[in-house]
Amino acid sequence: MGAVSDGNGAGKIVVLRHGQTEWSRSGQHTGTTDLPLLPEGEEQARSLRAALDGHSFVEVRVSPLQRARRTAELAGLAPTALDPDLVELDYGGYEGRTTAEISADLGREWSIWRDPVVAGNTPGETLADVGARVDRVLERARARLTDGDVALVAHGHLLRVLTARWLGLDPAAGALFALPAGRYGVLGTEHGRPVLTGWALG
Repeated sequence: MGAVSDGNGAGKIVVLRHGQTEWSRSGQHTGTTDLPLLPEGEEQARSLRAALDGHSFVEVRVSPLQRARRTAELAGLAPTALDPDLVELDYGGYEGRTTAEISADLGREWSIWRDPVVAGNTPGETLADVGARVDRVLERARARLTDGDVALVAHGHLLRVLTARWLGLDPAAGALFALPAGRYGVLGTEHGRPVLTGWALG
């Protein structure tokens, strides 16, 4: 099995969003709530196995939440580390609520990419907080790229912020990188510069 090399000796980072859950299907913000995959989410994860066939990874880092762990398992990826820095954004008081519901309560359009969350059962996080977490993840991943490819199995908003940071953009630029459940993207380099080489694949 070969790596997803770009021909210059540098490995790539493959980012995989977990399969569908009840809340991801309904649009409810799912941060720390540890929901299982739906049957369709399990099927999406199995499809990732076929999509990644032929790729080998020197490291597989996975969010400790069950929806990510189960996705990795069904995709045929054996975790080398469960990484708490890969847990989804903490939505605080907006956990389990949809963007439409939050906007209706506020009387204006609300966006996770522009507006703060409020404290609830958990304190919530800012995009800057998440940016700091994914920067640590990327630092660990970069240390392995000379050996081959790295897989990261995690969550939608988290991986969108991570992709923005890989490209040298502010965390809020994650708004540009919609990633459906059960899909993956590839982060690589071209002439030594970070690039996006594939997105929403699977």
